[in-house]
Amino acid sequence: MARTTRMRLRGLWFQVHKWIGLTLAVMIIPISVSGSALVWHDWLDETLNPKRYAVTSGEAALPPSAYAAAAQPALAPDERILSIRYPEHGAGPMMVTAGRPQAPGNRPVRTSVWLDPADGRVLDKAGGNDGAVRFLHVLHGRLQIQSFGRELVGWVGVAMSISCLTGIWLWWPISGSFRRGFRWKRQNSTNANIHHLVGFWVLVPLFVLSFTGAWISFPSAFGRFEAAPPKAAAGPPRAPPQALAGTARSADAALAAALPLATGAPVSIAWPTDQAPAWKIAFEREGGAAEVAVDDASGEVTPPRPPRPETNVRLMRRIHDGTGMGLGWQILIFIGGIIPAILATTGIVMWLRSRGWRAALAKKRKADKMAPQPAE
Repeated sequence: MARTTRMRLRGLWFQVHKWIGLTLAVMIIPISVSGSALVWHDWLDETLNPKRYAVTSGEAALPPSAYAAAAQPALAPDERILSIRYPEHGAGPMMVTAGRPQAPGNRPVRTSVWLDPADGRVLDKAGGNDGAVRFLHVLHGRLQIQSFGRELVGWVGVAMSISCLTGIWLWWPISGSFRRGFRWKRQNSTNANIHHLVGFWVLVPLFVLSFTGAWISFPSAFGRFEAAPPKAAAGPPRAPPQALAGTARSADAALAAALPLATGAPVSIAWPTDQAPAWKIAFEREGGAAEVAVDDASGEVTPPRPPRPETNVRLMRRIHDGTGMGLGWQILIFIGGIIPAILATTGIVMWLRSRGWRAALAKKRKADKMAPQPAE
């Protein structure tokens, strides 16, 4: 009786596993492949856009106002500078980000200008939504669907988590020892053997990637596991923040006011906006950048807050994209992103072949039934 129950469950899990793979393959493959590529985001951006990184020096040699002035001719007349980002770890270009006014409810439109830190020479310019790397980010996070893409990707993550659990059940040998599961020729099909073995070895990282992806896509659903933040008052949609048309003090003066509280090298300078009229200067610090605020009107300096404690959603994002997790984990999730495409492909091939031999078997049985029976 117990064996019959196990076989029925196996049949049920097989159907769940099969139809998850077949119905979601068209989404699983682009999500997984783009995720693998984005593990090496910085290297990929530098490879695809070499002119952005053709710097003569990685150290900022000019005051921030000089970089802002150098970027301004590359911007449209109605674009205002929002921030300057310094080279990471003292290597690479300066990046100036600007935007134009947007109506409430609209997504902000940004333009980035890359500059040589040594002399402010413009290296490249691109819209915030332009380029192959940005395309991969939107593909991975939303499948290029703005309205409900994030939720759709989240449900794919839920389905993939279920697929991992049903997959380990189906991998487990029906009879014999656990070691039989590692045999290459479990079936007379190369695709099936690849599916069984590769699926087992990637099971844990694939489940982690799927689960963390679902967590990131549904922050409100998993928010109950976080400390409750203060609720913002409900109101009509607000326009994206826009830099002020004119400021009372310069970026150089704001940086000079913040330097006595610096915890390391400058990371970025954010311009005052219509929603937050203060300069925000971020400095390197262990555990996250330290942000010093300088009120544009009064010049009052607000010291940085202590590093934010690790939250579940930040931890899930770091695990998912490999940020700060070490080279070993990054390699593992890179492989874990490629493997689902292989599993989806081999699964489709297995299904098509099974349809073929099932049709042939049904045809043979029909022919045998219609054949004249020998006289007794």
